[in-house]
Amino acid sequence: MKKTLLLFSALMIFFSCQKEATKEDVIKYASTITQDELKEHLYIYASDEFEGRDTGEPGQKKAVEYLKKEYEKLGIGPVIEGNYFQNVPLNEVSTPKVNISANGKSFNYYDDFISLSSAESGKVDATEIVFAGYGIDDEKYSDYTDLNVAGKIVVVKNGEPKDKSGNNVITGDKKASKWSNGRQAMSSKRDAAKENGAKALFFVNDDLFKRYAAFFKQREESGHSSRLSLPRKKDAEANMYFFLISEKMGKALVKNISKSTKPATIKTKFEMDFQTSTTPKPSENVAAIIKGSEKPDEYIVISSHLDHVGVNEKGEVYNGADDDGSGTVSILEIAEAFKKAADAGHGPKRSIIFLNVTGEEKGLLGSRYYTDYEPLVPLENTVANLNIDMIGRIDPKREGDRNYIYLIGSDKLSTELHDLSEKVNDEFMKIELDYTYNDENDPNRFYYRSDHYNFAKNNIPIIFYFNGTHDDYHRVSDTPDKINYDLLENRSRLVFHTAWELANRPERIKVDKGEETVKP
Repeated sequence: MKKTLLLFSALMIFFSCQKEATKEDVIKYASTITQDELKEHLYIYASDEFEGRDTGEPGQKKAVEYLKKEYEKLGIGPVIEGNYFQNVPLNEVSTPKVNISANGKSFNYYDDFISLSSAESGKVDATEIVFAGYGIDDEKYSDYTDLNVAGKIVVVKNGEPKDKSGNNVITGDKKASKWSNGRQAMSSKRDAAKENGAKALFFVNDDLFKRYAAFFKQREESGHSSRLSLPRKKDAEANMYFFLISEKMGKALVKNISKSTKPATIKTKFEMDFQTSTTPKPSENVAAIIKGSEKPDEYIVISSHLDHVGVNEKGEVYNGADDDGSGTVSILEIAEAFKKAADAGHGPKRSIIFLNVTGEEKGLLGSRYYTDYEPLVPLENTVANLNIDMIGRIDPKREGDRNYIYLIGSDKLSTELHDLSEKVNDEFMKIELDYTYNDENDPNRFYYRSDHYNFAKNNIPIIFYFNGTHDDYHRVSDTPDKINYDLLENRSRLVFHTAWELANRPERIKVDKGEETVKP
C-alpha cells in the first residue's frame, strides 16, 4: 500500500510539472520547419532516382522506403503495429473488348462509346432499355420517381431541367448544379443509376465523350491501354457497366433524346459482350502516428500524396517536385515539429496521423482505399483532415501578394474549422488566404480532385492547401529548383499551427453543415 501511494504521488508530481505549451513554445516548435530541411528532403525525393514515383512502379517503392526511414529517424511509430505500410491491392485493368448492338446495329469502341467502369466480364441481353431523362435523383427533382430500373439498361442525357424563367430547377438560379457540371455530372449520374439498381448506364455527353475517347485512344496507341483500379466490392453496384457515349449513339438508342426529357421504356433487342482482364499491381500508403496524451482515440489526419506520373516514352522523368513532393516533404517537417514538442513534454492531446497516400494521380485511389475499404482508425473518430497537395510554387495567373495559399473546403462541413483556420493564420502566420477555388461553381472542381475529398464525402471536415497550377504542372519541368522554399516553409508552418490547435483545443470541432454538400 505504501509503495502504491508513493507511485501515485510521483505520478501526480510528474503530471503537475507538465505545463501547457505557451505561445512562445508553439512558435519555437513551428520554427523547426525550415527552408533548408525542406529543400534537402525535396532534392532527394523529387530526384531522378525516384523515377517519377509512378504508382506500383519501382520508383514509388523507393519513395515509400524513404518515407519509412525518415519516420524511423524521427522516432515516430507506425499506425499499424510493426508496419508503416498500408498495403493497397490495386489491379491493372486492360481496356475491355466490348461488342454492343441494338436492333441489329453495332457500335464501335472509341467511335461511339468508351467504358468507364471496372465491371467483370459478362454478357447482357435485353428486350428493352429505359430512358431516364437527365438521370437525376435529387430532393428537388428526380427522373427516377416511379421508374423501376433495377437490373435494366439505362440511357440518360446531359444537362438538367430549367423552369419557365430559364433558371435551373435544382439551384433556383442560373448556376449549374452538380448534375450538369462536367466530370461531377458524370459521377453524380453514375451514382444515381447505381443506387437505383441499374445493370448498365449509357451517359450521352458528346463533348465529354470526344475528350475522353481521344485521350484513352492516344494512351492505347502509345502502349498505355490499361488503368489502375481498386478491387471490386461485393455488392450490386460493383458490376454496373458504365459507358460514356456519343450523341450519335444516344440517338440510335433513343430516337427523340435531343428533345425529350420524359422517362420511357423502349422495346429494343439489346446485346452486349464485355470482356476484360486484370493484373495485380500492389501499392502502399505510408502511415505514422504520434498518439494523443489525453484523447488518443480522436485523430487529426495530415495527408499528402506520395506518387506522381513516372517516366515518359523518351525516358524523361516527371519529378513532381511541387506535385506532390512539396506536400510530402512538408509532412515530414510537420511531423518532426510535433515530435520535438512531444519530446519536450508538449505532445498533442489528440493523436496526429501523418498519411502519405498512393495512387492520387490514378484517381485518388490510395485515400479512397483508406476511407472506403480499410480505415486504420475509425472514421467517426477522425476529427479533421488537412490535405497538402502542391504548396511550393506561385500561380502565375494570380495577382497580389506572393505570400498566399489557396484554401479549399474549410467551410464545407464545419464553421468552427473555417473560423479556427482564419484565427490561427491571423495569430501566427498572416498569409493571404485565397478562397478563389472554394467557390462551389468553380469550373476546375479542385474540391473533388485531391485526397481530402475521400474524407469529406465521409462527413469529415477538411482543409485543402494548394498553390494553384502553373506551366510546369504534370510536365518534366516540375523540378526542385523551381520551388519557392520560403513560401513552402510558411505554408508548412501554417498547417502545423492549424493541426496544433485542432489537436489541443478542449472540444473537437463540430460538423454543422449538411452532408449533401460534399457528394460528388
